[in-house]
Amino acid sequence: MSRSPEQPIADALEAVERCQRYVAALDRESDIAEMAEDAIERNLQIIGEAVNHLPDEITGSHPEIAWPQIRGFRNILVHQYFGVDIDVVRDVVETHLPPLAEALRGHIATD
Repeated sequence: MSRSPEQPIADALEAVERCQRYVAALDRESDIAEMAEDAIERNLQIIGEAVNHLPDEITGSHPEIAWPQIRGFRNILVHQYFGVDIDVVRDVVETHLPPLAEALRGHIATD
């Protein structure tokens, strides 16, 4: 079953929104912070998988986005989970997800 490009965009945008909601919990008590970290990492995996299914027309129209690094980070989270640095995860959420979301929202707005 083939999915339209709008579906992985929606998946990625939902996962971005969740990451942004959860990032504040990283500063709370350890159990809450651990759950937030797990949730953020899972949603970053979803983002990486979703952008992997975007057509070249979409990714090519946003060269400012580091598409290979997004896909690569997903692979690191899945396959090298034991070496994930929470400070890197936080930086990804706070610095790199907003431009990604803006690019994806902009694409939806132009269709």
